[in-house]
Amino acid sequence: MAQAALIVVDMLNTYEHEDADALLPSVREALPGVEELLGRAREADAPVIYVNDNFGRWRSHHGELLEAALAGRHPDLVKTIAPDEKSLFVVKARHSVFFETPLSYLLGQLGVRHVVLCGQVTEQCVLYSALDAHIRHFDVSLVPEAVAHIDADLADAALRMMEHNMSVRICSLDAFSFEDSEESAGPDA
Repeated sequence: MAQAALIVVDMLNTYEHEDADALLPSVREALPGVEELLGRAREADAPVIYVNDNFGRWRSHHGELLEAALAGRHPDLVKTIAPDEKSLFVVKARHSVFFETPLSYLLGQLGVRHVVLCGQVTEQCVLYSALDAHIRHFDVSLVPEAVAHIDADLADAALRMMEHNMSVRICSLDAFSFEDSEESAGPDA
């Protein structure tokens, strides 16, 4: 049985970028879902891995990125989902959580074959991360209530692409559990 890990994509955000105003309403809607997934992952003792842009700071210490996000325009969107002492952290510089990061190696070391994606932005970083997870033969799940978008139409299209082209399991928050995600992992997991 494969262990599932929660991957929190780009939620430590300063919201000081050009798309921030378009993104903020969706982040506010997705935040309770992200909080709920974090709670469930921690309760199930599933690994929680934050993978976050580095904002061009080129520092690998998550504390500096967290401090910048908490000092940004909307610390209320960061405080409740901040990493705890058991959370793991990977810095990324591009859209995918896998692109030139040690995430695949880390997941292998943890025995993880099933990733659960949450965070932002559905039609960008989440989409590309789902694709990269799929081509690396990970099982992928996504809870729509726990992802934020800039463009609703593109996000809907991205969710359909992930489900149909990448075999991503799209599951409502009410129906999702980490125990079920581990059991649903295929025989190759």
